[in-house]
Amino acid sequence: MSISRSILLRASRSQWLARQMAERAFAKRAVRKFMPGEDVTDAIEAAQRLSSEGLGAVLTQLGENLTSLGEAGIVREHYLGVLDQIAARGLTASVISVKPTQLGLDLSLDACFEHLDVLAARAKSVGPGMLWIDMEDSSYVDRTLDLVRKLKGKHDNIGVCLQAYLKRTPADLDSLLPLSPGIRLVKGAYAEAPHVAFPDKRDVDLAYYALAETLLASASRGQAFPVFGTHDRGLIDRIVSRASSLGVKDKAYEIHMLYGIRAADQRALATAGRTVRTLISYGRSWFPWYMRRLAERPANVWFVLRSMV
Repeated sequence: MSISRSILLRASRSQWLARQMAERAFAKRAVRKFMPGEDVTDAIEAAQRLSSEGLGAVLTQLGENLTSLGEAGIVREHYLGVLDQIAARGLTASVISVKPTQLGLDLSLDACFEHLDVLAARAKSVGPGMLWIDMEDSSYVDRTLDLVRKLKGKHDNIGVCLQAYLKRTPADLDSLLPLSPGIRLVKGAYAEAPHVAFPDKRDVDLAYYALAETLLASASRGQAFPVFGTHDRGLIDRIVSRASSLGVKDKAYEIHMLYGIRAADQRALATAGRTVRTLISYGRSWFPWYMRRLAERPANVWFVLRSMV
């Protein structure tokens, strides 16, 4: 792992830095590269603009590791309100993505399941109906996958994120495929030990494409719904080519990218017939997420500094 990436990931865990940056105007200006604003209204309006350009949206409120089940209930009600706004605005290409720790995973697996159960049922009635479940650091993988398996027993609109840099992910994918799941494949952005995750970018890229091939092969048999979350255009082009060679239709998989990153590529891919959704994050608890985004590509630090100046 590069020194700059290591520093950024360490910074992402600093509560002191998070408190300091949350009140700094220059920091808020910098983060606007990756998010339209802190309020859900900012996210909804951004989704409306993207819809007019043929792009879908994935909305997610930032924040992790709540300290009470009461807070988790508030988050559930927030997301129910978001789904209501999606329906009211006719944003049929917009969905939500939630973190299990926002819904009480650290406190009660049963309570977290109940919140997800309610959200899945409501999401089913809105737009495309998917409820995406984010993956957090490696210590949460087993519990998150247990939730996904239990939810799939009741709902067919469940998708989960898997991280290519985790060495366990091929086995996790194999275990999920019999459920015909939605799988959003990302490279991974948490600080992990070398025995848990590949530290070198080249190894992560190789793992990502191997997992993508497995997903596409399953999709060609109607046994998976793959989503590829990456800004690596070369990798995307290889995946699109492989999908074509396997006979996977354009609507049978999706490409997800972050708001503000490769916007022109997002539009070009959509124009070419791909299904593209933009991940729109919002909320005051943006600092840890922002540091992880910069750590994914430390060169973005210089872009941010230039834009601030």
